[in-house]
Amino acid sequence: MSISKLTSKVIGDKRRWRQYKARSRELPPSYRTAVEGLERYLMVFGPTDADSVSSMFEDLVELFEQSAADGTPVRAIVGEDPLEFAEAFLRNYPEGWTGKERRRLVKAIDRAAAGEGPTTGAV
Repeated sequence: MSISKLTSKVIGDKRRWRQYKARSRELPPSYRTAVEGLERYLMVFGPTDADSVSSMFEDLVELFEQSAADGTPVRAIVGEDPLEFAEAFLRNYPEGWTGKERRRLVKAIDRAAAGEGPTTGAV
C-alpha cells in the first residue's frame, strides 16, 4: 500500500470515528448511556478491521438516533437481555478475534474427543 493510500485510510478512519462520537454525544442521555455501554462491549467482541468497526458503530448510532426521534424507549430497542441484543447486532458484521478463538477451541476439543475413543472407567 502506498503511503498516500495509507494516510488517506488512517485519516478517513479517524474522521468516521470522530463523526460517530459526535453523533453519539448528541443523543438524549439515556440513549447515549446505552450506546456507550454497547460500544464497550462491541469493541471487545466485534470486528477488528477499521472499516467494519466504523460501519458497525455508524449503524448503531443511526438505530439509536431514529429510535430517539420516534420516542422508542431504550428497553424496547435492546429488549430484556442486552447481551442477546448485542450478539444479534454483532452477527451482522465480520467476526472478530474472539469468535475465531471460540471456533478454534471447539475444533480443538472436537479433535481431542474424537481421538479418545470409548472410555471404560472414571478417573
